[in-house]
Amino acid sequence: MSKTIYVLNGPNLNLLGKRQPEIYGHDTLEDVERLCVAACAEGFTIRLLQSNWEGQIIDWIHEARDDGAGIVINPAALTHTSVAVLDALSAFDGPVIEVHISNVHKREAFRHHSYVSARADGVIAGLGIDGYPAAVKRVCKLAS
Repeated sequence: MSKTIYVLNGPNLNLLGKRQPEIYGHDTLEDVERLCVAACAEGFTIRLLQSNWEGQIIDWIHEARDDGAGIVINPAALTHTSVAVLDALSAFDGPVIEVHISNVHKREAFRHHSYVSARADGVIAGLGIDGYPAAVKRVCKLAS
């Protein structure tokens, strides 16, 4: 039986490849999923999900408590605002890797703070979508 890695994507990431390509590039969530599947170690599967709704992301984190080996999360704008996402992640026992496509530290000052980082076992920022497979590899290693 394979272990599931939840790859969770927050608000506006459904527009990846279309929205602000000068910041986020031209790759899509389908490209992200392809990279994550390819990066998965044997015995692991990917469940890539995206929502513009905070509550849905929290529900998926809760679901991962039951059958998830780890979480890769790009909380997008919720990074800087959501104590609720932090609380949900804090109730998850497996590894959590936070991913940001852009280098948030080169952007507006409000983007420099992450609630999620207080729970994350690692943070990857500024590698474009290449940060996702790196995060998946790390989760596989930590969850093995």
